[in-house]
Amino acid sequence: MAETKAPPLTPVRSPDTRPARTVILRRARELALVPALVLLMALGAVVNDSFLTERNLISILGASAALAMVVLAESLVLITGKFDLSLESVVGIAPAVGALLVLPSAESGWGTGFPAALAMVAILAVGAAVGAFNGILVVKFKLNAFIVTLAMLIVLRGVLVGATQGKTLFGMPDGFFTLATTTFLDVPLSVWLAAAAFALTGLVLKYHRVGRALYAIGGNADAARAAGIRVDRVMLGVFVVAGVLASVGGIMQTGYVGAISANQGNNMIFTVFAAAVIGGISLDGGRGTMFGALTGVLLLGVVQNLLTLAQVPSFWIQAIYGGIILVALMIARVTTGRAQD
Repeated sequence: MAETKAPPLTPVRSPDTRPARTVILRRARELALVPALVLLMALGAVVNDSFLTERNLISILGASAALAMVVLAESLVLITGKFDLSLESVVGIAPAVGALLVLPSAESGWGTGFPAALAMVAILAVGAAVGAFNGILVVKFKLNAFIVTLAMLIVLRGVLVGATQGKTLFGMPDGFFTLATTTFLDVPLSVWLAAAAFALTGLVLKYHRVGRALYAIGGNADAARAAGIRVDRVMLGVFVVAGVLASVGGIMQTGYVGAISANQGNNMIFTVFAAAVIGGISLDGGRGTMFGALTGVLLLGVVQNLLTLAQVPSFWIQAIYGGIILVALMIARVTTGRAQD
């Protein structure tokens, strides 16, 4: 009788749980900022009795509104896998152009006598024009986004100093300060506008085809193009929208400060990247949520307020922001399991 051999045993592999684990870690990274915020606020209450007062909390929100708009703008660009460093200069040059259009020549303006409403439109148009120019160079001419927007940052910074002659602009119409000075339920309109912008963008990213297109482009632009997504058009639109959002942030900053200096927006981009990165927006593109970005903004706002109340010098605040970015990058490396180029 012939001997019958049993078939060789194939080792049974356990299902790969790495993708699920990665998703959980990414989600935990975003939600981890919520208890961190609670801990910081508890620490603030211990350090300074005035920290948890209504006035101080509203002050934190008001001071963070302009930053929130620029973080929102940068987050959209980062999700597509690109950079826009020039947004900080848009915060300065866009409202400055509006102010120069309405101010008389005796007050360092251009003496064109534009009405305030038209000047507001001009401010948004400047942001859109800068975004469109960046987008054309990056999307159509295939130039490196980092270098293009870095060059634009430097150009606009010089244009701002030249246009204002290095002076601080005062005496603009009330429309320049409305968002920061007008309140609803004791909270400035700038805060409500920023919250609405984040909420609307979050809904678009989660439920609208444009939002899904942004993530697809950031994940793999070639695959998105093969799937029928008009990659160039979408990316160009993102740069334009980012420029407009940054110009709105410039208006908020102008209203909060009460003037436009020749260095408005300088070095803001470092804080913007810090907020976006710790909020879970990936520098590689294709990942991140508006909830995470918003909590990043609030976390940095609370940190800055705490350090200010503790009378910590401003240069230490910048150093702390840099450390926060490094920690966030290391956390991102662990949660994604991918090397960062």
